[in-house]
Amino acid sequence: MDLPATSDERLDAVLADIARYAKRNDRDPADIALMAVSKTKSAEDIRPVLAAGHRLFGENKVQEAAEKWPDLRAAYPDVTLALIGPLQSNKARQAIQVFDRIDSVDREKIARALARVMQEEDCQIPILVQVNTGEEAQKAGVAPMEADAFMAFCREECGLDVQGLQCIPPADDHPAPHFALLGKIAARNDLSILSMGMSADYDAAIAMGSTIVRVGTAIFGARTLAPKQ
Repeated sequence: MDLPATSDERLDAVLADIARYAKRNDRDPADIALMAVSKTKSAEDIRPVLAAGHRLFGENKVQEAAEKWPDLRAAYPDVTLALIGPLQSNKARQAIQVFDRIDSVDREKIARALARVMQEEDCQIPILVQVNTGEEAQKAGVAPMEADAFMAFCREECGLDVQGLQCIPPADDHPAPHFALLGKIAARNDLSILSMGMSADYDAAIAMGSTIVRVGTAIFGARTLAPKQ
């Protein structure tokens, strides 16, 4: 079956899929948020999705988001924007000025930098901890066995508002065991947000309890090259 031609039509199709997968798993569709991943997409690409009423977006790079989102947010001030890609400590201040949540915290250095900047800026924005469920050397994220201690560090030593977890399963693995592992870590740490599932596997993520699915290509189409920074 051909995909809908426009991004707003594709958005509607994804929302319909989420509702169908939720009901299949005896879940309320309202408990599953759709994050439109707009990385590498221009403001012009994003505007039709905003005009369709969508308000939750994810970006991978601080500088890219800082360049394209101010005008969009001026027009749509109720947007929620999350950083889902790796954060460098020297970008912590800019990140908290641009984003409403940081979903990719995975190192003590980053946690300390965010805590320091939030104190200096007199603000507190929530974070998610990224877990490297496949323990892949090339991928960001805290190891599963270290996740509990890292979250305690974030909460107790840094005073950060840890609300949930994010993961990206290995591309060659079935995602369900990784989603199940993330769910167990969240449950024992009393976390309510599970950001898991992307364009290719959000049906499995919903079955395993995801509360946020991150969908880019199924809404915006094929990824374009990121702008040079």
